[in-house]
Amino acid sequence: MLKDELRSISPLDGRYSKRLQALEERFSEYALIKSRLKVEIEWLIFLSNQKSISFIKPLSKKNITALRDLIENFSLKDAKEIKKIESTSNHDVKAVELFITKKLTSLKLNRYNEFVHLFCTSEDINNLSYNLMIKDYLESEFKEIIIELRQDIKRKAKKWANYAMLSHTHGQTASPTTMGKELANFYSRIDFHFHLINKFKPSGKINGAVGNYNAHYLIDSKINWTVFSKRFVNSLGLDWTKYSTQIELKDNLATMISYQENLNNVLIDFSQDIWLYISKGYIKQLTKDKEVGSSTMPHKVNPIDFENAEGNLKLSNSLLISIKEKIQISRMQRDLSDSTTLRNLGSALSYSYLAITSLIKGLSKIQANREKLSEDLESNWEVLTEAIQTILRKNNVENSYEKIKKLSRGKSFDKNSYLAIIAALDISEEDKTKLSDLTPLKYIGLAEKLAKEI
Repeated sequence: MLKDELRSISPLDGRYSKRLQALEERFSEYALIKSRLKVEIEWLIFLSNQKSISFIKPLSKKNITALRDLIENFSLKDAKEIKKIESTSNHDVKAVELFITKKLTSLKLNRYNEFVHLFCTSEDINNLSYNLMIKDYLESEFKEIIIELRQDIKRKAKKWANYAMLSHTHGQTASPTTMGKELANFYSRIDFHFHLINKFKPSGKINGAVGNYNAHYLIDSKINWTVFSKRFVNSLGLDWTKYSTQIELKDNLATMISYQENLNNVLIDFSQDIWLYISKGYIKQLTKDKEVGSSTMPHKVNPIDFENAEGNLKLSNSLLISIKEKIQISRMQRDLSDSTTLRNLGSALSYSYLAITSLIKGLSKIQANREKLSEDLESNWEVLTEAIQTILRKNNVENSYEKIKKLSRGKSFDKNSYLAIIAALDISEEDKTKLSDLTPLKYIGLAEKLAKEI
């Protein structure tokens, strides 16, 4: 039976496959095989270029080009051939090695067959492969989509900088803010986590069976194998891990995962806040003629993009947390439980990527409802009691907070109530005028300025 996306177990490969096509080149089985191929070939080229390793003849520029063409032109057909080899070898990394030796033979370079995977344990290849995949993703698709999201939020923050809005702390009315300032808060938070991730550099090791260069040292004790290892890892664009067991000790990767989880948490908070602003009518959603909000209630325009984002971000975090907790723990020099766990890292990052695409889509369909924002502020003059008690404190009125609390807490409060309190205050006429001129719409402090400065 032909495979159809409707028969996919994971929604990443089914329902959402079209939105995640770009990540197939980063996190699929095909991508992992290609990354392994790259590491193995680059290692062989690197070995051949070392004058200190006299038993390996240098590869010619022509042969190096031919080998790198195997990476550049790697196809699905090639990947399937490797999987076929694996079905017999029952070892995924060994299958890549056998594929390369076959290609070397066809290129009449079979004298190099025994040098493929020389000094390596499978984890040497795997840790570098995964970290290359992560590096490529962070530098391309992830960076592009986060920059797009930031810019969308920034544009709206500046546009809505002076759109006064009632705040809610503990679910109760609070001192006014602006819609733009609240978006600026999220811009700043996303920017913070983005810069941490953007500065992160994946690391890797290539040091043999248990991290001690045992076979290397046996072959030649005079070579500085740690320097040798570092040069190769750095040549791949990765930081070098000096100490390891059989596996690369994944504390660096765990740190990146924590960064991603923290970013996801900010985006969950953002999704929920926009959802609440929509539910309060502070934000309106643009409608499309053929879209349906409910199968039974025709009037509905549901905030599905923000709901989808929230759900997928939580899925991403559940996987990220599980992966992080596992990869930092391995029995003695290694067990295999991290291997099957790491295969899900691409899914964890893909759920986050998918969520960000939903947020961008959702942001493109919303606009601030200034009428509703103003209406709610005009209905809640009690938010100015902070202003009154602050002026009283300035005038050194004793128990100023308690006095205003007694007049306002839990009571109906409108403009007339507010002005009546002002009239009865024993303060300077200048301060009375300042308070009398104040309205909930005007009481926004530096919110507009702060929103425009991001």
